[in-house]
Amino acid sequence: MFSTQFGPIRKFVFFGFLTGILIFLAIFLNREKTESDASRPSRIIAITQIAPHPSLDEIRQGIMDELTPEKLKEQHIKPVDILFENAQGNLATATQIATKFVSLNPVVMIPITTPSAQSVYNVAKGRDLPIVFAAVSDPETAKLLPTKESPYITGVSDLAPVKAQAQLIVDILPDAPLKTIGIIFNPGEANSVRLVELMTQALGVHHLKVIHATASNTTEVAAAVQSLVGRVSAIYLPNDNTVISALETVLKTAKTHKLPVFSSDPESVNRGCLACIAPDQYAIGQQVGQIVIKLLKGQPIKNLPVEMANRNVLVLNLKVAQDLGIVIKPDLIEKADYLIQPLSQSEPPTLKPQP
Repeated sequence: MFSTQFGPIRKFVFFGFLTGILIFLAIFLNREKTESDASRPSRIIAITQIAPHPSLDEIRQGIMDELTPEKLKEQHIKPVDILFENAQGNLATATQIATKFVSLNPVVMIPITTPSAQSVYNVAKGRDLPIVFAAVSDPETAKLLPTKESPYITGVSDLAPVKAQAQLIVDILPDAPLKTIGIIFNPGEANSVRLVELMTQALGVHHLKVIHATASNTTEVAAAVQSLVGRVSAIYLPNDNTVISALETVLKTAKTHKLPVFSSDPESVNRGCLACIAPDQYAIGQQVGQIVIKLLKGQPIKNLPVEMANRNVLVLNLKVAQDLGIVIKPDLIEKADYLIQPLSQSEPPTLKPQP
């Protein structure tokens, strides 16, 4: 009689007890999983650049195209989330972005340009956080090489081939009435200062004089270019973030006064400069992406030294040459990788096949 009356109660208590144990185990295991996930390295790659302009966007695109989910899967690399922020030309904003990204503990940080790389490097100093920079012309001058305190940095340098650039100016303007070249740059950008020094020396070999015009920010670029009018036969622009961000200002004055503008930035030729021989921006991005893949596959960053950009391109704007009355020699045109044609030919810029 006792067992008949209380049997269902015992079953209810037993199953209730069993359910409680299962709930407890589920909570405990979930807690363990959450704590384990929290302790794992972040799967974020953080990309930042100092300002929006086509060349930097090309670099970023090259990086992104090397880090697609498909390519990472082919390399047996776990998926990553890629974050990107642009400092809009503001150094204070660049530091804020660097601080934010470092706090996320990403697997890799990729700063594009020297100012962004310096911001990231200074914020991450002393931390085990790999940095792979892009488009830093002179890492030594910019103090962006590995040190004992902060060894976790490498990247790709886009140091301009200044000797070839000086020769290009001579080849295109052999009969220039004035043997003086104006160079516009921001003295606050360490890489620009170094490039200007190198280019001044390279032009000196060809007995060309140089006049420097400085602009500490984009609003000063107009006055800088105007100061060169009537004093120079051409203008040369180094890889300077401030000046390239105000390129239209330079080109407007140059066009008015029939001044050819040579650039260290391939994309600037498509926007109105006359000619350029410089590292291929998209290829730089690909190089950076390939370094990142090596890191993600477990190679120590100390075994990945800074690389030089591995491909230069010659870009000629034949429309601008026509407007300026400049005849570019056929053999130079034949060597070009990109040609911007006169409007009458209505042909888009094309990349010639490489041998």
